[in-house]
Amino acid sequence: MAKIRTRFAPSPTGRMHVGNLRTALYAYLVSKHEKGDFILRIEDTDQERYVEGAVDIIYRTLDKTGLHHDEGPDKDGGVGPYVQSERQASGIYLEYAKQLIEKGEAYYCFCDKERLATLEREEGGKTINVYDKHCLHLSKEEVEAKLAAGVPYVIRQNNPTEGTTTFHDDIYGDITVNNDELDDMILIKSDGFPTYNFANVVDDHLMGITHVVRGNEYLSSSPKYNRLYEAFGWEVPVYIHCPLITDEDHNKLSKRCGHSSYEDLIEQGFLTEAVVNFVALLGWSPSENKEIFTLEELVEAFDYTHMSKSPAVFDYTKLKWMNSEYIKAMDFDAFYEKAEPFLKEALTRDVDLKKIAAMVKTRIEVFPDIPGLVDFFENVLEYDIEMYTHKKMKTDAASSLTVLKEILPVLEGVDDYSNDNLYQTLVDFSQEKGYKNGYVLWPVRTALSGKQMTPAGATEILEILGKEESLKRITAAIAKLEAEA
Repeated sequence: MAKIRTRFAPSPTGRMHVGNLRTALYAYLVSKHEKGDFILRIEDTDQERYVEGAVDIIYRTLDKTGLHHDEGPDKDGGVGPYVQSERQASGIYLEYAKQLIEKGEAYYCFCDKERLATLEREEGGKTINVYDKHCLHLSKEEVEAKLAAGVPYVIRQNNPTEGTTTFHDDIYGDITVNNDELDDMILIKSDGFPTYNFANVVDDHLMGITHVVRGNEYLSSSPKYNRLYEAFGWEVPVYIHCPLITDEDHNKLSKRCGHSSYEDLIEQGFLTEAVVNFVALLGWSPSENKEIFTLEELVEAFDYTHMSKSPAVFDYTKLKWMNSEYIKAMDFDAFYEKAEPFLKEALTRDVDLKKIAAMVKTRIEVFPDIPGLVDFFENVLEYDIEMYTHKKMKTDAASSLTVLKEILPVLEGVDDYSNDNLYQTLVDFSQEKGYKNGYVLWPVRTALSGKQMTPAGATEILEILGKEESLKRITAAIAKLEAEA
């Protein structure tokens, strides 16, 4: 069996969409599962959509996600250049297009915009333009005269209008289309650059790509690709079309949704490892009942025949759950390095940030959750005294006021504000008074935090705040309860 060679061929048009990241990941996994080669090729022939700095984004994203290419613009494998504009400069695409013209598989088209506009028609609520082969019927002399006169032209593929074309996809099986549905797509544009479709075929062949991984939006173009391969007499690669990615409303995942690119997700506090793991499951199911995978485990487990035909739903809630699992499993020092900026954003008070970080590590889904969980350490915001009412603890505002008044002098007499000593002090107090522990701990925690939920218990909060601040807050809570009673 020939060595598997896959490629990722992004256009430098901005941030890397989740769909593009999945294509890169699947192409990487297909090759690495079989110890093959993964090639990076930059497809920059669409000059109008080119975004400055986007090539750097491609390199940076692949590097951070661990999808290291074996060949590319920065790693010559002997079949370069690996940038289409550099390949185009050598005239390679025009050369191959002319070979097709000689074989009758392509032709020059000199039609201007005005004439092409007359071919537009409405179909399925969309305006489409199906070329009518007008220029295919020009004589050789007419073509040469127009070329000599410098009349602008494109080169079109010459597709048949009768019969059918069948191609095989390893996910979707055999697909047959009527040839009258195949438009004579443009191969070389009027600016001399190849179209995405034509450059892909030429480059994939010359670079020895054995498996083409791409989104299923290219399914409809595949018959045209096949006809190009056959016209050249080249071997057709294995096609692996990935299912569509939709949002929770089953609409195509839009750039406007706010989390459609890798960089969007990183900025929202997701870990790269979690994003890669999540993206791997957008259209592929492992044979084992498992959801958490390292990249190395994905390489080992990935069998592309287990990919789905059905659209994959980008479940943001599941991604957050998965991210929380990765956060829980993080080494503490690595976690603290990422958490520290968020802690400092919320807290200017002199408190032990590492202790607070340890409290929130198992309670957050993404790092931006941190400020909202710990802001009470900075100060207590306005809160409703109904918060003191807890059915299970059997507390209410009146009982809480009593408990706080009783516990205040006890805490004033404590010098050791360590968690263990404070906990024992409050437990001893509860036993002495005949209270359940929660009957005391709930109002103390509420007074200290002003929150229904906190990442720490009452005595942990007391320890971090220290004696002076803790007593100040409990005194303020007593005043608040008395004023609103």
